[in-house]
Amino acid sequence: MNPLIPLLVIIGPTAVGKTALSLTLAELLNGEIISSDSRLLYKGMDIGTAKPSAAEMAQVPHHLIDVTTPDVTWSLAQYKAAAMAKIEEIHARGKLPMLVGGTGQYVRALLEGWQIPPQPSDPELRARLEARLAAEDGLQDLVTELTTLDPASAELVDLQNPRRVIRALEVCLSSGEKFSDLRRKEPPPYKVYQLGLNRPRPELHERIGLRVDLMLEAGLIAEIQALLDAGYDWSLPAMSGLGYKQFRPYFAEDCSLADAVEIVKRDTRRFVRRQANWFSPNNPDIRWHHPAEIDLKQLVTEINTLLGLSIAC
Repeated sequence: MNPLIPLLVIIGPTAVGKTALSLTLAELLNGEIISSDSRLLYKGMDIGTAKPSAAEMAQVPHHLIDVTTPDVTWSLAQYKAAAMAKIEEIHARGKLPMLVGGTGQYVRALLEGWQIPPQPSDPELRARLEARLAAEDGLQDLVTELTTLDPASAELVDLQNPRRVIRALEVCLSSGEKFSDLRRKEPPPYKVYQLGLNRPRPELHERIGLRVDLMLEAGLIAEIQALLDAGYDWSLPAMSGLGYKQFRPYFAEDCSLADAVEIVKRDTRRFVRRQANWFSPNNPDIRWHHPAEIDLKQLVTEINTLLGLSIAC
């Protein structure tokens, strides 16, 4: 049998400080970073996603960032296959693969070895679901049906993301089985250290507010305008993501910029609560830390020991 590949995983909510710590640990541990943030996949969506800067990506190699355009979505199965390939590639070069990000579905699909159900091939069913979505309260109607058919999936699927709600419903309705039951698991070939970052909620909310303000200063409105000018419509899943869709009323002149900014901050705080559903503080496999209270030398020693590495700090 082949030995397990060591894998360092850094998780936590938006704005908690994952990027800064991952850069430090990558340099100390000879690592390369694989993004597990679904929003970083898209080219041209840099400011609103808090994508690592060019300088940060030059400091440490990053992967699975800017791999597609906003009009071409990646499925969970595509992401999982690409991430597994990157983990093997980085390990083969003698580096430590580091999975970093806050998209819980991506992380758990990898660590739990989900065998993802095949994509349903019933265009008529997809068309009916999308037609229902266009109706008033359409998304809520679909969410209610998913909750009835498959409560377990409804607890984990991002219920604000129409594409993911429709995907789960497609599986349920086309197969007659629950999406959550079809998501079989096969242990992945990794030896994992999961590092969870968290902060008290008021502190996190303050950081979220500051982050959004800095995004505006960095040119977020111009970035969104450039995406619209390039032909990327608001109906695209990428454009309906956090940090972008909240500005649609502003561009339609239906609300002020100040109101749109407050909506972004509010929705980001709500998103943080949903992220917490993916990673339980009671999970013994996750070692939780406040980023400002980490003893780097002790942490590196612990990672070395658990993953079987021999890297000095």
